[in-house]
Amino acid sequence: MPNLPPSRSCPALFITATASGQGKTTLVAALARYHRRLGRHVRVFKTGPDFLDPMILQCASGAEVKPLDLWMVGETDCQRALYDAAGEAELILIEGAMGLFDGNPSGADLVERFAIPVAALLDARGMGQTFGALALGLAQYRPTLEFAGVIANRVASARHAEMLQAGMPTTVRYLGGLPRLAESALLPSRHLGLVQAEEIADLEQRLDAAADGIAATALAQLPKPIEFLPPPVALPLPQLLAGLRIAVARDAAFSFLYADNLCTLKALGAELQFFSPLADHDICADAVYLPGGYPELHLPALAANTGMIRAMRAHVAANRPLYAECGGMLYLLEYLTDQAGNGAALTGILAGRGQLQTRLAGLGMQALDTAHGCLRGHSFHHSTLETPVTPCGFSRRQRDGQPGEPFYRLGAVRASYLHLYFPSAPIAAAALFQA
Repeated sequence: MPNLPPSRSCPALFITATASGQGKTTLVAALARYHRRLGRHVRVFKTGPDFLDPMILQCASGAEVKPLDLWMVGETDCQRALYDAAGEAELILIEGAMGLFDGNPSGADLVERFAIPVAALLDARGMGQTFGALALGLAQYRPTLEFAGVIANRVASARHAEMLQAGMPTTVRYLGGLPRLAESALLPSRHLGLVQAEEIADLEQRLDAAADGIAATALAQLPKPIEFLPPPVALPLPQLLAGLRIAVARDAAFSFLYADNLCTLKALGAELQFFSPLADHDICADAVYLPGGYPELHLPALAANTGMIRAMRAHVAANRPLYAECGGMLYLLEYLTDQAGNGAALTGILAGRGQLQTRLAGLGMQALDTAHGCLRGHSFHHSTLETPVTPCGFSRRQRDGQPGEPFYRLGAVRASYLHLYFPSAPIAAAALFQA
């Protein structure tokens, strides 16, 4: 039996809350920036499927931010990601999703598996001593978790902080309070979540302002080191895409990309090149990857770029593979209308019309069964689609096994609302780009 590499030790902390919208991303970004300013190498992870928060966290930490999820990513690959990070970082931070116990598997399931301590951020607005009861409930709900303590967010004054501390039970550590940030210091958001990092002109100043508040809390000190065990040895992937050049859309309209997806394509042998449907006028590739994003925010520019529209149509007419997901699929439609009722004609590769809604139209983890394996991923969109095209199949919802998003196949075109995580089934991912 071959000798396994040694375990690796690194300080680590999981930041959670009671719900979404409590300020977790701001806190994790502030922590990452604070410790990075001290010269420490920080690695940040985001629990569950997300594209927007990692953009902010990457700017704050200066390092790539990967997803951790026991279902979508898988326990072994989560272990591998943490082990690799522990070999290069001086601090590992993990941002949870929604509340600590929400979802199946939940953030609590993840941290229990890897014995990572939990710090909970609690919104203290309009709250006094009851803050302590909430803290106690979180700490005791699952006694097997290592609960590092609680941080109060949006503290109004020194007197407010005293009231919060007065209600704290002796069994739960109070890690400090963060003041209410001015509107100009908050991270802006829109219908799918936070605004993309590249669109926030003063992001660096906002991150530094948030980091300044960490010094007065116990979070200024490194958490205790955690032992991360080595994962099983990963076998090399077959070179199914060797010699294949894949053009990947990447600009302000199409930016919802897992770095792990790109790494998987390269590990399968593909050569990647990036292009912008907003600015470029041609593509020259064996296959095209149109990821999700915000095409609805760039309708005039996308519609006006007739050179790219002709290039996309020519690519499909030549029966070259094209894989599009969510926003990428909307770009393939004949017409797309935004939330304000403004619309534009797009490529027309997929018959039908899309309409942005003010409320969520699709949300949740889903799996896509294929002849080459089961790809896992998620759905998250505010648009609806009307098309005469009959789907070739449907995904399965993780929560109940019922049919989820339709999957369309027209010749060499594959399209769906799904955001697929390619490492979950690399052979199936390769098939998306093969003729």
